[in-house]
Amino acid sequence: MGFFDNHGQNYRRIQNEASFNKEDLHGIQAAVKEGTLPQTRAQEEIQRNLKLGLEAADSIGDRTISTFSRGELPHYAGINTFLKMPYLEDVNKVDEYDVAVMGVPFDIGTTYRSGTRFGPQAIRRISALYQTYNYEMGVDLREQLKICDLGDVFTIANIEKSFDQITKAVSHVMGKGTMPIILGGDHSIGFPCVRGVAENVEGNIGIIHLDRHIDIQEKDMDERMHTTPWFHATNIKNAPPVNLVQIGIGGWQVPRAGVTVGRERGTTIMTINDVETLGIEKVAEMALEVAWKGAKAVYLSFDIDSIDCGFVPGTGWPEPGGFLPREALKLMHLVAKEGLAAMEVVEVAPAYDISDTTALLATRAVLDVLATMVDNGKIGGK
Repeated sequence: MGFFDNHGQNYRRIQNEASFNKEDLHGIQAAVKEGTLPQTRAQEEIQRNLKLGLEAADSIGDRTISTFSRGELPHYAGINTFLKMPYLEDVNKVDEYDVAVMGVPFDIGTTYRSGTRFGPQAIRRISALYQTYNYEMGVDLREQLKICDLGDVFTIANIEKSFDQITKAVSHVMGKGTMPIILGGDHSIGFPCVRGVAENVEGNIGIIHLDRHIDIQEKDMDERMHTTPWFHATNIKNAPPVNLVQIGIGGWQVPRAGVTVGRERGTTIMTINDVETLGIEKVAEMALEVAWKGAKAVYLSFDIDSIDCGFVPGTGWPEPGGFLPREALKLMHLVAKEGLAAMEVVEVAPAYDISDTTALLATRAVLDVLATMVDNGKIGGK
């Protein structure tokens, strides 16, 4: 009897002794959950596309296709908003939506390689690669969430005036009861974004910050730069430093001036070594405990350079040794389960990117966070 005959006999014996239940597989459960999702808004979008973009030529068999591209398909066509969601020209109507995406094309706060002013464009462009449905979570953002794209904040060649513009934009959206998703831009925007959130929260705000850099010194080259957002954010009365948790910090790009401030203010700092030792689940648990202690809302700041630079070359301060993409996505998933007031993704610099991989991860982070909040009943319903 040959090897394959023996192998077949052994396999059949194992099957008879200990077969598994297919229904226990996450993949099967996810497929079942998909069957419970509505398709109402998808059908509404098709009718809108046909009305605004003309019905297709007579030779086209699929009559859901329009002459001019006005929806998700084809992914390579159309004028890109984030995830091809509706562009809301009148920002006064933002209260009609659950989530509003805004770009902040600002990189005057960079201290080395500029170019993050083009980050919002890059993220929007590659977001067209995605559909609105996530298989593992069984969530369809088109059907379960009302999302709009507000376009970009008008930033100018002045740090402080741009900060004021950013704060006003974020505060406007928050004041309308809509969740802001902010596409940066360099990390200096963290301060004006938190300031805009803080104006609309009656109580303290926690901040969960994923980064390789501590970003909490007072000034850099005599200005408030992308190395300083959390010094100024934690000076805001209802954004105290005890509710700031920073995860992934380390390497050879952490200025001692920032370390001194973090130590003096009592912030919670976790290195990648902490993440490896404790595990993603424990780190998320600790981060939530710190950020939510006595707080009414939590702000998530995802600096793309928190990821090992082998995966995200398109950033101004690349650093080896950071998160693997799957680790960071898992961490943000666990954090988002408890709900977030707002989220920023910063430091995508497409001029240094390869095959849009950095912008792609930025897009994925936003979508995963939103889907997690939907799946856990933290957002949706407008």
